[in-house]
Amino acid sequence: MRKDVRILLVGEPKVGKTSLIMSLVSEEFPDEVPLRAEEITIPADVTPERVPTHIVDYSEAEQSDEQLYQEISKANVICIVYSVNNKKSIEKVTSHWIPLINDRTDKDSRVPLILVGNKSDLVEHSSMETILPIMNQYQDIETCVECSAKNLKNISELFYYAQKAVLHPTGPLYCPEEKELKPSCIKALTRIFKVSDLDNDGILNDNELNFFQRTCFNTPLAPQALEDVKNVVRRNMTDGVKDNGLTLKGFLFLHTLFIQRGRHETTWTVLRRFGYDDDLELTQEYLFPLIKIPADCTTELNHNAYLFLQSVFDKHDKDRDCALSPDEVKDLFKVFPYMPWGPDVNNTVCTNEQGWITYQGYLSQWTLTTYLDVQRSLEYLGYLGYSIIYEQESQAAAITVTRNKRIDLQKKQTQRSVFRCNVLGARGSGKSGFLQAFLGRNLQRQRRIREDHKSFYAISTTYVYGQEKYLLLHEVMPDFDFLSEADLACDVVCLVYDINNPRSFEYCAKVYKQYFIDSKTPCVLIAAKSDLHEVRQHYSLTPHEFCRKHKLHPPQPFTCNSTDAPNKDIYTRLTTMAMYPHMAQADLKNSTFWLRASVGATVFAVLGFAMYRALLKQR
Repeated sequence: MRKDVRILLVGEPKVGKTSLIMSLVSEEFPDEVPLRAEEITIPADVTPERVPTHIVDYSEAEQSDEQLYQEISKANVICIVYSVNNKKSIEKVTSHWIPLINDRTDKDSRVPLILVGNKSDLVEHSSMETILPIMNQYQDIETCVECSAKNLKNISELFYYAQKAVLHPTGPLYCPEEKELKPSCIKALTRIFKVSDLDNDGILNDNELNFFQRTCFNTPLAPQALEDVKNVVRRNMTDGVKDNGLTLKGFLFLHTLFIQRGRHETTWTVLRRFGYDDDLELTQEYLFPLIKIPADCTTELNHNAYLFLQSVFDKHDKDRDCALSPDEVKDLFKVFPYMPWGPDVNNTVCTNEQGWITYQGYLSQWTLTTYLDVQRSLEYLGYLGYSIIYEQESQAAAITVTRNKRIDLQKKQTQRSVFRCNVLGARGSGKSGFLQAFLGRNLQRQRRIREDHKSFYAISTTYVYGQEKYLLLHEVMPDFDFLSEADLACDVVCLVYDINNPRSFEYCAKVYKQYFIDSKTPCVLIAAKSDLHEVRQHYSLTPHEFCRKHKLHPPQPFTCNSTDAPNKDIYTRLTTMAMYPHMAQADLKNSTFWLRASVGATVFAVLGFAMYRALLKQR
C-alpha cells in the first residue's frame, strides 16, 4: 500500500478550491480566503486509511503554468473543482482541465480524477444530470461529489473519496462499460482462489472460506454470515455455489459485486494480502524477501517448508499414485505466471516407470532449487502462498541458512542435510551415466533420454548412519583451463575415468594435481564402465599407484550397464565423506570407513523403504 497520498485541487478561479481546504482544516468557513492555501499534511492517525495525506492548492494568480505541470506530475489524485451555479466552470472541466491533465500524464498510468461540485448551498438543484455524461465519457473519473465549503457539507467525504481513489482505485479492477472485472484482476483473484482452495477440489468450503476471511480481515465469518454470502451468490448465478461451497465463478462474482457497490477496499485488501501491488503484479518485497547468506553457508528448506510442500503435492496428486502426471504438474503450477520446471527436471530427480516425478523426486527438486538459487525458491514459494497459508511474515521463514563450513570442520560434525558432489572427468568418461545411475536408471533407460532434455544435476536421498540426507551431483564441463570457483566449491569431488579408454585417466590426474591436491575437500576416483575390459592408461602412474601416492582411496569400480537399477553404495559413501571429511581423509590403510558406510547404507535403505511404505499407506 502507498506510504502517502498527494491530492491536488485545480479548477477555474473563484470556484472555492481554497475555501474547501480551509473548511476541512478549521472545520468552519473562513472569513477571509487567501489566493492560495499552503500545502497541508494530514497525519496518518487522523485519516480513515491510516496514510499521511498531502493536500495541495492551485492558484492561477500565484502560479505559473510550469508550476501547475509540476504539481500535476507529482499528484496521486486530482480534484477538478467547479461551481454548481457557474455553467462556464462546468464546461471548462472537459474543454480545458481534463485534456490538460491527460497531456501531462502518462497514458498507461493516468492519475484518477474526482469532479467536485462546490457551492451546493447556493442552488436548489443538483448538477449531476450535467456531470453524469462526462463521467461516462472519461474512464479516469473515479467519482463526483457535490459539497459546500460554507455549510461544511461533504467536505471530509470529498477528501476520503480522493484518498480512496489512490489507495483503492477502480481502474485496474473493473471495466465500467462492460460491467465486469478486468482480465488482470480475474487472473490475480483466480490465483488467490486456487491458493485458498486447500484441498484443490475447485470449491471453497466453510473452513476454507473462514481461513480466507481470517487471513485477509483478521476475523472469521459467523455461520449465518457465511450462509448469507452464499445465498447472495445463489440468487444471482446458477453455478456460483456447489456442494455448499463457493466456486471460482461465485468468488469472482462476489468481488464484482463489492466493486459495483463502491466497496473497492474489500477487493484491494484481499489483493494486497496476497502480495499484489497497484498494477496487480506481485511485489518484489513479497516474492523476494530479504535473506542474508554469509560466505561459506548454504541454504536449505526447514521442516515447516517440507510440510507445506508435502501438502501442495498431496492436493495435486489426484490419483494418489505418489507421482505427478504432466497434467497434475500443470495444475500445480497454474498459480505461477510461467512454467518453472522444464523437461530437464525429469532427468534431475527420481521418476516412476512412466517418467513422472515421484513424491521423493518432487521434494528433491525443491531441495535442489533452494540450495542452488534460494531467491528462485523464495519466488516459487511466494506464488504458492507459503507465507499466507503458514501465517509467516514472508517466505524467508521457510529457509534455514546453515552455519559456516569451517565451523563444521572444526567441530567435526554438521547439521546440514544437503551435500554437493562435483563430478569431473574427460568427455565420454561416463559422468552423465554416473548421475543418472543415482536416480536408479540403468544404461538402457538412459539411452531413452533426449539430448535436449539432459540435466547436469542429479539429486536424491541417501541414508548415512540412520540420517536421511540429500546428495546433489553436479556434472562439471571438462574445460580444464576454465574451471571456476563454483566448479570447485563442493563437499566431495568425484573424478571419473573410463577404464576402457587409455587417455581418460590423465584428465583426472591433472585436475587433481592442479586444483585439489592441497584442498581439504575429499576426492574419490571412479573407475567407470567397469563392465568393459580394462586397458592400461597412458599416464606415468596407474590409477591405483596414483591413489597410493596421493593418499586417496583406491579407484571405485562402477557401471550402470546392468539389467536392474545400478548399485547405489558409492553414493552413500560419497555422502558419508561429505558429512565427515576428517574421517574420509583419515587412516586409508584399513577399509573400515567404507565398510561402515556400506553397512549403514544397507540397513537404513531397508528401514527407509519400510518407512516410505508406511507413509504411502497413511497418504
